[in-house]
Amino acid sequence: MAEPPNPDQQLQSEAEAEAEAQSQSQSQSHSEAQLQPTPQENDIDAAAPTQSASPPLPPRHTALTPGPRASRFQDVLESSLAHTLSKLTYENLASCYPTLAVEAPKVLRGVQERLVLKLGQNCRESFDKVNRSRDIVAKLNELETLVSEAERRRDEAGEKGAEAPIPPHMLPADEVLAAHLAPHLALQQSQLNAKLQTTQAHNARLFEEIQKQRAEIESLVGFLEKAFEDIDGASHMMDGVVDDLAKETRMIEVEMAGS
Repeated sequence: MAEPPNPDQQLQSEAEAEAEAQSQSQSQSHSEAQLQPTPQENDIDAAAPTQSASPPLPPRHTALTPGPRASRFQDVLESSLAHTLSKLTYENLASCYPTLAVEAPKVLRGVQERLVLKLGQNCRESFDKVNRSRDIVAKLNELETLVSEAERRRDEAGEKGAEAPIPPHMLPADEVLAAHLAPHLALQQSQLNAKLQTTQAHNARLFEEIQKQRAEIESLVGFLEKAFEDIDGASHMMDGVVDDLAKETRMIEVEMAGS
């Protein structure tokens, strides 16, 4: 039955293989450097008439200068990262791999140095990526500007003898609620004012139409009253003539009946 592999021997073999691969990569890079063209050859190639001059590159973007808070933020990162990496010492790593520390201390020390270097590089790159994506430096500088502006206003208010503003966390609940509801209530008030103006304009048009119709009705009533007066006058005039006309009508009927 085969014995299980020793972890220390396996780590040692992996470290030796990594060191051998690193030496091979260094020799390969040295050979590639020898195969690269000399500066004279580069000058000859650059002077060839077949190649056209490339357009000038655009000006490189200048990064924002970190303010006090942004600089302190960077310092906290560096100190925290340095404190973390300081725990990854050769002694701590050797206590984890005692066999490799005895048989190949140089290899283990090289692994420790590369591990610390790679870990620090990756952490800084990740942090820089987050800084660029979140635009932390610009936002911290903006916060710096806001704080300085607030301090300036506070100093000016103190010089003028005005009362210092109450901090937001010390305001009563009613004022905080009113401050949060003020934009919504202002929007609703503007909408209601617009509806009220529309309704008032519509009512004014209706009132004008009603006034016109009322004047027309009054003119029609006056015309009818005048017509009724004419009819009453005509009927009074006909009262004395109706009896005579009835007598004549009866006499004509009698004469016609006798003949």
